[in-house]
Amino acid sequence: MNKKELVDAMAKEAQLPKNKTEEALNAFMKVVNDAMKKNDRVVLVGFGTFEVANRKARNGVNPQNGKKIKIPAKKVVKFKVGSQLAESVK
Repeated sequence: MNKKELVDAMAKEAQLPKNKTEEALNAFMKVVNDAMKKNDRVVLVGFGTFEVANRKARNGVNPQNGKKIKIPAKKVVKFKVGSQLAESVK
């Protein structure tokens, strides 16, 4: 499902105009993005949790030539699935 399909489905489910639904989705994405920039967690009980994790530097191998490389440390966004969402896909 892409963003347009998500907006269409949300608009139908909430019985809202598509333009207002897209504004709400964009606002949600901005708020989550801003929270991740500040290393905050976003918890949606039953759905899941967005959070920032620190990935340590590590050694790796370039698959094209087999040479060893250093992979630098970085921050990554993780999503942990909530219980209700996990149960719904069983």
